[in-house]
Amino acid sequence: MRALVISGGGSKGAFAGGVSQYLMQKLHYNYELFLGTSTGSLLISHLALGEIDKIKNVYTSVSQDDIFSNCPFVIQNKYGVNTIGINHWNVFKNFYRGSKTFGESHNLLKLIKKTITKEEFEELKSGPKEVVVTVSNLSHNTVEYKSVNDYSYDDFCEWVWISCNYTPFMSLARKNGCEYADGGLANMVPIEEAIKRGATEIDVIVLQTEVSHLNRMPSKNSFSLLTNMFEFMLDRIEHQNIRIGKYVANHNNTIINFYYTPTVLTTNSLIFNEEKMSAWWESGYNFAKFKNIETSQIKIE
Repeated sequence: MRALVISGGGSKGAFAGGVSQYLMQKLHYNYELFLGTSTGSLLISHLALGEIDKIKNVYTSVSQDDIFSNCPFVIQNKYGVNTIGINHWNVFKNFYRGSKTFGESHNLLKLIKKTITKEEFEELKSGPKEVVVTVSNLSHNTVEYKSVNDYSYDDFCEWVWISCNYTPFMSLARKNGCEYADGGLANMVPIEEAIKRGATEIDVIVLQTEVSHLNRMPSKNSFSLLTNMFEFMLDRIEHQNIRIGKYVANHNNTIINFYYTPTVLTTNSLIFNEEKMSAWWESGYNFAKFKNIETSQIKIE
């Protein structure tokens, strides 16, 4: 069974979309299992349906307002580099309302329901492909995997949304008596879960460079420090997930094909820029094309 696994990465998901488009449309890979975390969970339902142009349009036109119902930061551009500053008024409003997070992302849930119709959900649920999203259960201190086959339309849309909620900047969800947050806090690259579900060959899209090429600038404010800290922790989680995945794959004779980003796309994946995300989608497509041509040449030699 062939599986597609897409890691978390916020706006960098556009690169994963381009890679997926090439693998599915040009190489005609037929995936039976789609497994995603965070931004990966936004992509996989549409990929499983073959609605690549539809999700490409979403990823190349989305803005901050499509994600945040209350954005906790402002984007500042200095010397050509985007950084985030605190939107004190919005943060104050959120705390005044009794929220536990700096911002809210309810607009993202609306976008998910707008782009995945009930008819498409039923087609997905009754079809042969399995779609699974990763969420972090903060109450039970566990990682959970939610399959489209096990839930109703509204529930599954909520699980996709929860998988993307990068707390404390986005909403903290409470469901079934538990608090849930971004799946990346538990498992950024769910390779092991794909193998447990029977995958024998896995294409893994990792929205980071394979070797670290990043030297972060000094933190400008408390939000900048928090994002740097979270990015550091998620990078460590990601590396651990990949090592575990390789280990399990080796013991199960599973083939893994990795697609890392060739360059650092952004230092802040919470910034959604239409122009850059359009370029990243094309970059992902061209990178997958180049990588597979190179692989074919090596096999011939």
